[in-house]
Amino acid sequence: MPMRGANQSSVSEFLLLGLSRQPQQQLLFVLFLSMYLATVLGNVLILLAISTDSRLHIPMYFFLSNLSFMDISFSSTIVLKMLQNHVVGSQAISFSACLTQLYFVIVFAYMDNFLLAVMSYDHFVAVCHPLHYTTKMTPQLCVLLVTGSWVIANLNVLLHTLLMTRLSFCADNMIAHFFCDVLPLLKLSCSDTYINDMLILLVAGLLMIAPFICILISYIFIACAVLRVPTTKGKWKAFSTCGSHLAVVSLFYGTIIAVYFKPSSTHSAETDTAATVLYTVVTPMMNPFIYSLRNKDLKGALRTLIGRKRFPI
Repeated sequence: MPMRGANQSSVSEFLLLGLSRQPQQQLLFVLFLSMYLATVLGNVLILLAISTDSRLHIPMYFFLSNLSFMDISFSSTIVLKMLQNHVVGSQAISFSACLTQLYFVIVFAYMDNFLLAVMSYDHFVAVCHPLHYTTKMTPQLCVLLVTGSWVIANLNVLLHTLLMTRLSFCADNMIAHFFCDVLPLLKLSCSDTYINDMLILLVAGLLMIAPFICILISYIFIACAVLRVPTTKGKWKAFSTCGSHLAVVSLFYGTIIAVYFKPSSTHSAETDTAATVLYTVVTPMMNPFIYSLRNKDLKGALRTLIGRKRFPI
């Protein structure tokens, strides 16, 4: 029998084949480059508008600025490597680089998840307890919520990554994906992945489901409060406060569920890749447009910012 230890060192790099199998590679390169540039530009404008307009220095926009930073980081972690591989004509990624990409992809995905839950709580307090909003959503609490999210996300992903390093990868090193993700890597391993699978099911599942439940509960209370508003104008104002966030939540969780929470028998490389592109590339690009489309304060800050850049005093 061949020694198992000999196989462990046989794979020093992986091949990311997710989009290389698709026709019209040049068109895909231009498309992903355009979406990445739109993502960076849109989210940077959000960050600049919030930082330069003192009227937006409130909890809602503090959380939105953190979400914009996460979207830039999340998209950069995935798309830049994919664009680099296309330019150099290679799909290779080293084992250490793959684990590094995996680490940051999961961290930023969890941070998006946690921030969406925190923002739903902020909307709940704003709609259901408007008179106590400033006393409940203090700057200290806002910083604590974001810092706590960072700590929980990093501890969880560190555990994922350390368990991944104990696995053996034998002859097959071709990942049917366009970035290093947990499930495709586990499929390539020739070790027993029971502990990794249980960790994904229990810990990772809990950390994804718990914020989603918090969002649902928050919006149930928000809906009840909105229905008690006597005027149509008041109901519309309350809805406009939460509508953008609800659209982003639906897009983010809808694609996450389509990729990770369906029976393995229904998985296919093509549909998984399409759904993954939605939440890793399209969602970060769409967030700035969704949040600024119906937000008068943010649109005003963006106009002021763009006008200041075009006509500096």
